[in-house]
Amino acid sequence: MARSYSYDLRRKVIEAIELNGMKRCEASEFFNISRNTINTWFQRRRETGDFKAKVRKNRGNGHKITDWEKFRAFVETHGDKTQVEMAELWEGDISDRTISRALKKIGFTRKKRPTATVKEMKLNAKPLSNS
Repeated sequence: MARSYSYDLRRKVIEAIELNGMKRCEASEFFNISRNTINTWFQRRRETGDFKAKVRKNRGNGHKITDWEKFRAFVETHGDKTQVEMAELWEGDISDRTISRALKKIGFTRKKRPTATVKEMKLNAKPLSNS
């Protein structure tokens, strides 16, 4: 998401319009911002008394698993179950996909070998010659 304009720029635009008598359309061209943005700043100042940017809420993911040590202990006791069964056993409402992401995050795997093996091509003893 785009960042909001700085408070300093907002103040300069408002002062240019009010103190210097610049028109809003001239200010929008001079400062290279939308006229609608300037109108929004004036409207916000009428409503709240200041033209500061609105504080945005952090749009992060509300993680359902926050205690990772508890989750590791849970996996050690219930690691033989399927992810659906683990989701049913975990306290609170949680999906099997969330269990999957959490298992990946802690590095838990059901594979017998934790790392993949590399296949090597067997080289012939003698190279083929074009004769």
